Amino acid sequence: MQLTSNLNRAYTFANLSSYSLKDRLLIRGADLVFFLLIKLIGRTIKFEIEGWDNWEAASRDGKIPIYTFWHNRVFLATYFWRRRGIVVMTSQSFDGEYIARFIQRFGYGAARGSSTRGATGAIVEMVRLMRTGCPTAFTIDGPKGPRYVAKMGAVLLAKKTGNPILPFTITARKSWEAKKSWDGFQTPKPFTRARVDIARPIYVPSDATDEVLEAKRDELQGALDQINQQGEEWRQALSETPSPFGRGLG
Repeated sequence: MQLTSNLNRAYTFANLSSYSLKDRLLIRGADLVFFLLIKLIGRTIKFEIEGWDNWEAASRDGKIPIYTFWHNRVFLATYFWRRRGIVVMTSQSFDGEYIARFIQRFGYGAARGSSTRGATGAIVEMVRLMRTGCPTAFTIDGPKGPRYVAKMGAVLLAKKTGNPILPFTITARKSWEAKKSWDGFQTPKPFTRARVDIARPIYVPSDATDEVLEAKRDELQGALDQINQQGEEWRQALSETPSPFGRGLG
């Protein structure tokens, strides 16, 4: 019974009765704007993938991935991995609620935890959901940074569940960057190209000590740094290669 309740909670919209009428309208409005924007632009993007064999390795022998990526790549990550039932941790806040709603429209689940336990409660919920077969994901430097600094959540979840961490990044050839946001949030330009880089899965032993956990966090940081660099080198190489058709869209 509790398991069914957890699943329903993850994949259905939360009750907004605790919010004011103004906030309820704003949450619903932001939800729809982001959903439509991601859907419409995402459909125009031409993706290429490097490292798909790493995804396959993370999905063998009954394992399911713990996806990890940088917060500023949420836009394209949401579109690319849609309809896979991936559970994402979201904060218990106004922003967290509209984010939960628009990702649920793309087939994701949202782990909010409890009002008293916060992120710890969300990790506990993710453990339960992974044990039922739900993959999970972390914006590993979120929700407020520092940018490009991996936190410990995915490592702890990997220790608890035995499932591998799967670092990835998505680099758009052309995008708009929010200069005033802490993460430099990236919105791809329509009809551009994008590269998905997937690193090797990282496994964490169930008896990992604090020192081993920190070493695994460092390994995750290194993997994300490496694929981020690969994506930037790809983008730079494309920008330096003249198009045979002149100036194009992507």
